[in-house]
Amino acid sequence: MGLGDRIQLLLARLAGRPLNVRQMRGFSVVVDNTRPDIRTEDVLERLDESLALVEQYQPWRLAHLRRDLKHIRVMRFPTRGAYFPEHRACLVELTFLNRRDIGPATVASTIVHEGMHARVHRMGVSSENRDRAHEERICRRAELEFGQALPADIGAPVVERAWASLQLDDQGVAPDIDWAEAMRRQNDIDGMG
Repeated sequence: MGLGDRIQLLLARLAGRPLNVRQMRGFSVVVDNTRPDIRTEDVLERLDESLALVEQYQPWRLAHLRRDLKHIRVMRFPTRGAYFPEHRACLVELTFLNRRDIGPATVASTIVHEGMHARVHRMGVSSENRDRAHEERICRRAELEFGQALPADIGAPVVERAWASLQLDDQGVAPDIDWAEAMRRQNDIDGMG
């Protein structure tokens, strides 16, 4: 059993439930599916479709992601994507991946965005010395460039969202978020379902 396998077993024990671990397009993908109404295979299929778009239209960016991330984590979280520097992990939110009214290009743009956070972190910018608004704009520009590299019919929503975000002031592009409150609200919503 390799180190990666032992780490995944430890993660499963810590979570108190089995985690689904896969290799996908050069990434270790860890799925923590706490929702019985969501099929793990469906979210993995959507993740693969999204990574395939990055691979096809910006292969150099996928190479950066492979260097900058240790793994991709799929789990319930109160935002569509996040980067956890202490784990060098890109999170893609479980229910976001499960939605079929959102195309794989939008999911891919989230991965590109979080991958830019990873790149900035690997360049030595830490949470203590960073300008959050500047960093968010770097990530949004990467989304914009990715959307522009796609065929117009699938790239348009990515371009529109990135462009709108780039027009915001510093507080708008990098708002302060009370993550404890966001998690509480998410858990309340999940409890109702």
